[in-house]
Amino acid sequence: MSAGAVRAEDAFDVAGVAAWLREQVPPDVAADLDGDPAVRQFSGGASNLTYELRWPARALVLRRPPHGALGGSAHNMRREHDLQAAIAPVFDHVPHMVALCTDESVLGTDFYVMERLEGVVLGTDVPAEVELGPQTARALCETAWDTLIELHEIDVASAPGLATLDKGAGFVHRQVEGWSTRFRAARTPDVPDFEPVMAWLAEHEPADRPHTLIHNDFRLDNLVLDADDPTRLVGVLDWELATVGDPLIDLGGALAYWVQADDDETMRALRLQPTHLPGMMTRAEIVERYCAARQLTVSEAEWAFYEIFGLFRLAGIAQQIYHRFHHGRTTNPRFAAFGPMVTYLEARCRALIS
Repeated sequence: MSAGAVRAEDAFDVAGVAAWLREQVPPDVAADLDGDPAVRQFSGGASNLTYELRWPARALVLRRPPHGALGGSAHNMRREHDLQAAIAPVFDHVPHMVALCTDESVLGTDFYVMERLEGVVLGTDVPAEVELGPQTARALCETAWDTLIELHEIDVASAPGLATLDKGAGFVHRQVEGWSTRFRAARTPDVPDFEPVMAWLAEHEPADRPHTLIHNDFRLDNLVLDADDPTRLVGVLDWELATVGDPLIDLGGALAYWVQADDDETMRALRLQPTHLPGMMTRAEIVERYCAARQLTVSEAEWAFYEIFGLFRLAGIAQQIYHRFHHGRTTNPRFAAFGPMVTYLEARCRALIS
């Protein structure tokens, strides 16, 4: 994930945030935060805004909602902060939380600050300083998916603050119903209505698998890797959608982003991660590895639901962002492509259904 100059529409009162932050941390940390930090904005991600705050002796990361956000748990900074603080004792790949601000007089919105994990994040293409031959790519895949398996094996009942996330039976139904509602609310006239897809999903909902802690946005570009050894994980980012529910929803959602070398030209053009490279696992290989590790039996019909739901959910996420662009609430030019992306995902869902 690259970082650069802060976009004008995403600028904030740096001095005010720095002064507030010095009052929230222990004196030894505050001593490292003297003066105003150099601020850069991370270009990756499209849901919440992420900035690096760098002082000579320390680097931190600030997260805040975007302007014109439609609301929901994805933009709830308190939830995102508290959730990571609760996960940290049972999953050591979570950044340390530094401070949460719910005083809108500081920034105009809730935000939180966390430690900056030093390492490399793979974007659409592999950074020049990272060597990723076929053998390394395969090992990286194994590390990534074994991390998701590790997350899904956590005993949620023994982790304070996590068990309450489980809303009980009907998780899959709530996901289908919730994302259908969100898509309809965010739909713009220039994208398909997805009604046949939503109807198919509602008719083919499987019974929930035993619930686990799920990340709900697990992707290569949400993993921080050791710059000298990209097969070693430093941490996992972007927990805003995490919850407790059916783990195959998590796997299907993750694989919606997993573009492989033999996908069609349009799918390859939508690629956000270098998952097409030689040595990278295919989606089928990932499902097989995951199910074998967790001793799950999943029929083709069952997996079809999770795969199609993952693509529909991705369309819903993209459409919520495109809705902001369409109505002029953000001017980021890369969001213009999200409308055609949603249109393609609808066609892909229908092709899998037929």
